[in-house]
Amino acid sequence: MPTPPQPPPSPSTLSRFLTSQSAVYGPLPAPLTAQTAHSWSPPASPGAGGHRGRYLWTDAFGLLNFITLSHTTPERSEREGYLALARRLAESVHEVLGRTRDGKDRLPGASEEEPLAGGLRIGKVEEGGGDGDGMYHHYATLWMFALERLGRATGEGRWVGLACQLGRASSRSFVRRRGEAGRGGMVWKVGVDGRTVLVGSEGHLDAATGFVVYRLVQRAAGELGVGEDGGVLEGEIGEYRELIMGREGRLAASRDALDLGMGLWMAHFFRGEEWARRLGEESLGRVPGVLRAAMARGAERRLAFREFGTCLGVRCWDPGDEEIEGVVKEVLGFWEKHMDASTDEDLRPISYVMYAAALIPGGG
Repeated sequence: MPTPPQPPPSPSTLSRFLTSQSAVYGPLPAPLTAQTAHSWSPPASPGAGGHRGRYLWTDAFGLLNFITLSHTTPERSEREGYLALARRLAESVHEVLGRTRDGKDRLPGASEEEPLAGGLRIGKVEEGGGDGDGMYHHYATLWMFALERLGRATGEGRWVGLACQLGRASSRSFVRRRGEAGRGGMVWKVGVDGRTVLVGSEGHLDAATGFVVYRLVQRAAGELGVGEDGGVLEGEIGEYRELIMGREGRLAASRDALDLGMGLWMAHFFRGEEWARRLGEESLGRVPGVLRAAMARGAERRLAFREFGTCLGVRCWDPGDEEIEGVVKEVLGFWEKHMDASTDEDLRPISYVMYAAALIPGGG
């Protein structure tokens, strides 16, 4: 995730980053080269904690972390090795989460030529029920961003083309146009068919994140020559723009730790625009209170990955504020001592990859 220029990570920080990444993806090939990386497969168990070892949010951060690692080494062969691992992870996610749960068929709307045109499953372990499998817009956009970063890091436009496929599919699934329900809006969760609405409420940042990520993908498509012109996703971007700009008070800083951090992350890409500057500054003002309130509770009443979201957002926005950075370091230091013992086993993968991203928010 692009941030203002920062000094290289210390050996200690890089060691903690690698330990956390390896806790999810297993021992990495050594020595690591593009050739040895081809023998690696993302583990199915425990893996990223989801269905057949794949969970879309966790793997998006896992992919970005591999790209970050490619920027931490001066050795060309090792850089290429980390990018090869990122490619392998992306291919595995598409093969598992881009198919039905039995693995036999592509999701409805997809084909071998357009494997993401049917969207991507969340990767929930359970098929049905209140917390069963389906699709989330905010997961899809995070994966689109990961693919955009992979395309930029490798110079391979095919990854950006896949991001465009997923973007078109996600817009069709989650955006409700005017006339369908009386007014434009979005839904939170749909089924694996990409059509059945499972949760009809609207995510606070879903439209804004779409507005940001689709623009980043569109820009990368133009630079890498993906599509016939520079107008890919133009219609979808216009819809997201209307959804966030056409409503008074649509964007406000959240009091939820993860939402707060992802708002900062999202806004930092376009911090020169008024809406992003306003959201970023308002969100930054809430960070000390949100994190100190969290620190006042016991570990058993907290979720590490949500707090890591705040830490990541702060470091992407990079306020240059010693007080806020001090609180971030305090939170990270706390979880370095308590995460393994105080985090449920099924939440450890998402916590590990987000901890690593908060340590070194690179990714491109």
